[in-house]
Amino acid sequence: MTGFAAVKGDLAPWTWSWDIRSVNAKGLDIRLRLPDWIDGLEPVVRKAISSQVARGNISIALRINREADEAQVTLNVAALDETLNVIAQIAARAEQNGVVVRPTSPAEIAAMRGVLQSAQTADDTGPLLAALTAELPALLSAFNDMREHEGAALVAILTGQLDQIDTLVNEAEGLLNERSDAQAAALKTALARVTDNADGMELGRVEQELALIAVKSDVREELDRLAAHVAQARSLLASEGPRGRKLDFLMQEFNREANTLCSKAGFQSLTRIGLDLKTLIDQMREQVQNIE
Repeated sequence: MTGFAAVKGDLAPWTWSWDIRSVNAKGLDIRLRLPDWIDGLEPVVRKAISSQVARGNISIALRINREADEAQVTLNVAALDETLNVIAQIAARAEQNGVVVRPTSPAEIAAMRGVLQSAQTADDTGPLLAALTAELPALLSAFNDMREHEGAALVAILTGQLDQIDTLVNEAEGLLNERSDAQAAALKTALARVTDNADGMELGRVEQELALIAVKSDVREELDRLAAHVAQARSLLASEGPRGRKLDFLMQEFNREANTLCSKAGFQSLTRIGLDLKTLIDQMREQVQNIE
């Protein structure tokens, strides 16, 4: 099921932004893009997602910026001494060769490499980790709200499709008597054709074979199972918690019964219903892929 959510936060000197998104998948696949310098963040994020999401391809990203502290600049005395020594040597050598070198200003010296440096402070990421972790429930709640909204729309679509399957099954059941009469007439014609050319054949045996054909072409069981699958699908849609995999399996059962109905139909109107069922079930399978 698709979904998206984003939140922003700050804790001086850091600012950050979270975003999480998902697309449908058969299982749960979590992909993280997190800073690797915050110890302990990844397992916390994985656990939080796994506790809230059961199915989907989930991508979550965290972007952190740190405000620069311009006041934290120190003088590297050793580098300054070395720089002044080099300047003095250059001036002395230039004087020996009759070259006039203008004095070097303090600003120019300060700009030389290594003379000034930013103070290196070891940041304690514990407070940052706590702040980031505290935002995960709100992020996942907004994410799941969007997914639940889409889920409600999908349930409405699937419920309508189950109503259509119910209608087609009822239409098929209404055709059974007409189909039975047509089959009986066809069997009588076939039997008459056989008996006219039997010449010594056992007519009882022929009648048994024709009766067996009629039994094998009976579709009552397929229609009963389709009705049972509709009832089970309605129950799953009304239930709480993850049910996408169960519905996915149920779609396979729907398709199996529709295929058998088509192969056994032997009656144009019933075959049409079987094909309509297969089309409808394929549409449902596409939707079910988005259900957690």
